[in-house]
Amino acid sequence: MDLSFLLAGTGKTMTSFFSMTYLFAFLPVCLIVYAVTPKKAKKYVLLAESLLFFWLVSGALVLYLILSAVSVFCFGLWLDKLQQKQKTALKGLPKEEKKAAKQKHLRKQRAVLALGVLIHIGMLLVLKYSEFFLGNINSILSAFNCPFRMYIPKFIMPVGISFFTLQAVSYITDVYHGLIAADRNFPRILLFMSFFPQIVEGPICRYGQTAEQLWNVGQIKYRSLTFGLQRILFGMMKKIVVADRLDPLVKKVFDEPNSFDGGVIILAAVCYTVQLYMDFSGSMDAVLGTAEIFGVKLPENFQRPFFSRSVSEFWKRWHITLGAWFKDYIFYPVTSSKRMKNLTSSARKKLGNHYGPLAAGGIALFCVWWCNGLWHGAGWNFIFFGMYHFVLILSGNLIEPLVKPINNKLHIKTDSAGYKVFQIIRTTILVIIGELFFRANGIASGMQLFGRIFSDLTFRSFDGGLLYRLGVDRYDLIIAAVTVVIVFIISILNEKCISIREALEKKSLVFRWCILYVLILYIVVFGAYSFGYIPVDPMYAQF
Repeated sequence: MDLSFLLAGTGKTMTSFFSMTYLFAFLPVCLIVYAVTPKKAKKYVLLAESLLFFWLVSGALVLYLILSAVSVFCFGLWLDKLQQKQKTALKGLPKEEKKAAKQKHLRKQRAVLALGVLIHIGMLLVLKYSEFFLGNINSILSAFNCPFRMYIPKFIMPVGISFFTLQAVSYITDVYHGLIAADRNFPRILLFMSFFPQIVEGPICRYGQTAEQLWNVGQIKYRSLTFGLQRILFGMMKKIVVADRLDPLVKKVFDEPNSFDGGVIILAAVCYTVQLYMDFSGSMDAVLGTAEIFGVKLPENFQRPFFSRSVSEFWKRWHITLGAWFKDYIFYPVTSSKRMKNLTSSARKKLGNHYGPLAAGGIALFCVWWCNGLWHGAGWNFIFFGMYHFVLILSGNLIEPLVKPINNKLHIKTDSAGYKVFQIIRTTILVIIGELFFRANGIASGMQLFGRIFSDLTFRSFDGGLLYRLGVDRYDLIIAAVTVVIVFIISILNEKCISIREALEKKSLVFRWCILYVLILYIVVFGAYSFGYIPVDPMYAQF
């Protein structure tokens, strides 16, 4: 085995939790060292392993993560000190003076909060979006024949910066709102920020969800070990058997939008949507499974999104922790601001109880989806992706009062199985269209691909040589399709609150191990390990 990954910053293959380096070197060693460590020291070992992981992947950039944790720690204590001063100052004041005094103290706290958020979000904007923003400014200057050009610096970004930055902002904000107490234990803060399974792709955790769990970790138990390994293997099947197998087809079509007709583009858009789900949810299975081995329960990031009956519901089931973050730290603050409350009150009088709140809600929704699109990447196709979903969700809210009377008039039973299937298919089609623009190499390429679906909707390319040109064969598609069916069946059972793992736990030891070996054999035999196979990096690690 190549041990070069032991050098700082050279272990980039470990950003995939299914790489040989991670699965057969880093993770086993971490588990063994953790298992033999006395209980009181386990949290420190876990912290050391997390920092080691980040150091191996990003080298000296681990200092950025540590400084971010230092900043979070200090801002939390600063806010706590101001809050204590406020309590002391208000204690002896007459009631009529308390309101003005409280506002004075709150202004100081808001200033500290704004500074803390500005530092973290500002660093993210500088490191991740400088090239995009300055490049667009230069394009505008060029359009006006201006000889001046903005200098575009090159930055190296730490792995997972988008994820742990949002965790940092959530901690400072929650301390400000009094939802959590400022932590005076810096190592606990650092472990919350750096826990290695979640540092690459999330989920985006709140301090109250994981900090105490991580700090109070105990012995590895047989049940948590087996459950965790089962989930890792299930995620491995999604990633290696399906997502990586579809990558050549997807890459070929999206890189050459003029080379294929509309039928092939539809196939590629569907395959990309499947690939993205299998890749990201499979990686989340590995993350949550690894955490489960340590006895830590991370928040779920997926809840069977393709059973959704609306686009709004889809985004409550897909990347759940990101959606919850935007809801709590962007949507609610915007709608609860004084100006938005006044707007809602005024609009409610003129437009009624349904449409009135949509005025402020629409502005907040716009902010959420602008940020959502930009969070995923520095490109106009990502912003378009965000605005696309903003329009769909806002439109759904606007027409909601009209749908019920139309359904009644047409005698459509909205609780029937047929209507539910129609809603699920409609939602899936809308999601696939959005993912087409998400994957496209720029907004122009996305428009080109989408346009060809309508201007050249033929299937003449579906001949004997198509799959060869796409870098796959029919066995690839059959294996991928069978695996998707397996995942779909398991998802149906989970939707009905039937846990496969808990059901297996009630079976005999021999039966359980037989199932486990079958899963391992399935991955080994059908995984995308053929000659010429190139491991595909986790798709969400780049965000």
